[in-house]
Amino acid sequence: MFLLIKWLVLALTLVLIANLIPGIEVDSFGVALVAGLVIGLINLVIRPLLQILSLPITILTLGLFGFILNALMFWLAAALVPGFEIDGFIPALFGSILMTLIYTLFERIITPHPAR
Repeated sequence: MFLLIKWLVLALTLVLIANLIPGIEVDSFGVALVAGLVIGLINLVIRPLLQILSLPITILTLGLFGFILNALMFWLAAALVPGFEIDGFIPALFGSILMTLIYTLFERIITPHPAR
């Protein structure tokens, strides 16, 4: 159940980002759901491998290459999902940063925290 809620939050975040950033388009909420699933799978499978391979560049750039890696993963998801389009690298970069910020905020709100 909790995984389903996180998936819906990711889809809502994608729709919000498409409304805020020019150059990012999501045709419908159904497309946002599919794109959210694809982004989750990319972050689960491909991103860890690329993080390991790009570790020297990430260290040299003091972690800034992580932003580029996130943008490329976001752009890859748009290339795989019809109806989810990104018009270039700059919208992908800003979209991935905004997606991380908004999704993290939503996740902090909906994640159950044990009483301390």
